[in-house]
Amino acid sequence: MSGDQRDDRYVLVVDLGTGGPKVGFASLLGRVVHQEHHQVETSFTSDGGATQDADEWWHLILGAARGAVTSGSVDPSKVVAVSMTGQWASTVPVDEHGLPTGPAVMWMDSRGGELVRKRVGGPVSGYKARGIAEFIRRSGGAPSLDGADPIGHRLFLQHHDRELWARSRWLLEPVDYLSMRFTGKAAASPVSMTGSWLVDTRDPANTSYDPVLVELAGGGADKLPPLQKFGTVMGVVQPSVADELGFGPDVKVVTGAPDIHTAAIGAGAVKLGEAHMAVSTTGWISVPVTRKKTDIVRQVATIPGIDDATYLVANNHETAGMCLQWLKGAMGGTLDYGELTELAATAEPGSGGVIFTPWLKGERSPVADRTMRAGFHNMSLATTQADLVRSVLEGVAYNNQWLHEAVEKFVGGRLDNLRMIGGGAQSDLWCQIHADVMDRTIEQVADPLYCGLRGAALSAGMAIGEVEQKELRGLVSIKETYRPNPVNRAAYQRLYAEFPGLYSSQKKFFRRLNK
Repeated sequence: MSGDQRDDRYVLVVDLGTGGPKVGFASLLGRVVHQEHHQVETSFTSDGGATQDADEWWHLILGAARGAVTSGSVDPSKVVAVSMTGQWASTVPVDEHGLPTGPAVMWMDSRGGELVRKRVGGPVSGYKARGIAEFIRRSGGAPSLDGADPIGHRLFLQHHDRELWARSRWLLEPVDYLSMRFTGKAAASPVSMTGSWLVDTRDPANTSYDPVLVELAGGGADKLPPLQKFGTVMGVVQPSVADELGFGPDVKVVTGAPDIHTAAIGAGAVKLGEAHMAVSTTGWISVPVTRKKTDIVRQVATIPGIDDATYLVANNHETAGMCLQWLKGAMGGTLDYGELTELAATAEPGSGGVIFTPWLKGERSPVADRTMRAGFHNMSLATTQADLVRSVLEGVAYNNQWLHEAVEKFVGGRLDNLRMIGGGAQSDLWCQIHADVMDRTIEQVADPLYCGLRGAALSAGMAIGEVEQKELRGLVSIKETYRPNPVNRAAYQRLYAEFPGLYSSQKKFFRRLNK
């Protein structure tokens, strides 16, 4: 990268997670020069509500960007673009100026569940036959019967908060809301609207909502933001914001994207067959493919990709790195993450026969069951604290192997040399455990926590014509490569053989206790 002028021009990048925004500046080649993370609280209600203050997001982002500029961390005259990524399937109601008219309804908000079930519920996997057929055939997915997606959010606002519905001009995804705050323009892309299931994705180049799907979902087309192609410029930073940040008048704002898209870009895994695996708060395994497909049983599907010719495989583990965070708290919080993994390294592979099932919040893929719960299995008086910690790391890897088998079956081929990202990828031990459990080579992406910011910057570079897609894999550094250890493989094969069956034998128990 040295000597490349693109590395001396910057993008303001935002990665808006559920816990709050990461805000940074990165070069057009993805080199992060500044980043900070701000926490935001979620408000929960007894009826399934989960909301955040979208105005708080904006002021935190603006303050962080302004602070980085005034501190000298970045020269504002060298900022050429703004790019957003992060959570998706949340809903921000705004007025015609892009200002919030109410709280952001988060992706986990299920208050619209009853309305969704009344509208599309039926006997076929919980759906009406025509409805599920049309959604799967056209968009590749379907509304959550729990109401925890934009269709459920829209129905809830439309029927139970009519005053808010009436004063809201647009209902936006979080990344599109932030883009509108920067530009003053309401716009989205099929990529950012993936979680709405309202775009016909049979043609990956399509940029219009499907009227059949909009009608099935309850109407309200007038509140859907206009669509444009992903990887394009939405507008420029409006003068009042540019002046506050010290930016020039021509700083471009590019189409925002869900975290799965910028993860693929930030991992350099954008060509066919190039897979990446996220071990973040949640987790997933994704790879670009050319064919639209849905496996409704295993909850694996394709969604619009980063170009007009490909899709990305989408799936989700509700808890991945979150399991280690939970364990840290359960152990009193006296050990930090480094100390926990050091302790885990003192236990033998296989954790003395202990298996941890990491289903702390239910699961989506490769089985969709919100009643599933975590547990330690096969403990004895000989089980040590180190065994328990290591079993959590191994349990997440077993879960990823379970998902990996489903994804390989879905794509019809072997996926190897997986690029690992997210907080879990910071741990050398966890990377090696994944290689041993999955019998695959794991490539540990350098600075894996910055993958979203890096991907957002590279996305901006492509959108403004400064970076080519074919360059991406070479622009992402690999810290270390981990190959399966045959000795450890033998221990893990024996234990993993029991793992899927732990769900099968307990699923009725889970449903009785966690309805």
